Amino acid sequence: MRAPHVTDLAGVDAAVYGIPFDTATTYRTGPRFGPEAIRSASALIRPYHPVLEVNVVEALSIVDYGDLPVSPGDTERTYGQVEEGLASLVEAGVFPVAMGGDHSVTLAELRVLARKHGPLALVQLDAHADTWDEYFGQRYFHGTTFRRAAEEGLLEPAASVQAGMRGSVYAAGDLEGARELGFTVLESEELRSLGAEAYGAVVRERVGDRPVFVSFDVDFLDPAFAPGTGTPEIAGFSTAEAVAFLRALRGIRLAGCDVVEVSPSYDGPGQQTALAAANVLWELLALRALA
Repeated sequence: MRAPHVTDLAGVDAAVYGIPFDTATTYRTGPRFGPEAIRSASALIRPYHPVLEVNVVEALSIVDYGDLPVSPGDTERTYGQVEEGLASLVEAGVFPVAMGGDHSVTLAELRVLARKHGPLALVQLDAHADTWDEYFGQRYFHGTTFRRAAEEGLLEPAASVQAGMRGSVYAAGDLEGARELGFTVLESEELRSLGAEAYGAVVRERVGDRPVFVSFDVDFLDPAFAPGTGTPEIAGFSTAEAVAFLRALRGIRLAGCDVVEVSPSYDGPGQQTALAAANVLWELLALRALA
């Protein structure tokens, strides 16, 4: 959207920032380059949202806060850096919009936001629940994020909805682990049957008036629409379906959001994955602008 690069937060309503980190991926690396690709693709986006009838730029003072520092190869040190870098935004009352980076970075975002808001409701659109206990013997990986967040009390699982899960898993009980933590899990077949409006109703019923964090993993989209990601799963959703699900969230109390797992080296020649991610961010900013 050609937002200015600004680090002075006076008068700022929303700050978009990058977390160029992919050490916690388990298959194809590359999301460290996601923020750069999303920024480039966003140059096409115009300010007025004709469906939600809001001029995002007039409603919100939006800046590009740049990238937060990270330490490639050291997930826990990176968490500390992200928490320190994000704290100033949250303390200033600025709406934080993150560009990942792999999905492990969301844990650090939630730590900072939970210190301000208390436990958040999670609205996750993703092919994977990311609630495994360990991956390759490690507790901090992009597949363990929301188990750690629940264990740390950063989320209220009973108020949270994970949707879009599909593809092969390691065992029959993998998704049951998410449900046992208290999350509402809508697998892709159920989500598709529900449709956007019914999905929105489920989310609003669960989250109530709690502060909400929306996390959009670009592998929610089918690889035909978003090939540039590290763990692609077939039989996913189209970009048209994705924006319908996001627009159906109108009315929730957004406290923060992110779009993760864009891996440009696997994208198509038209950078359709980065373009999709940039538009998802615009949809989320439009939801915030309506608040």
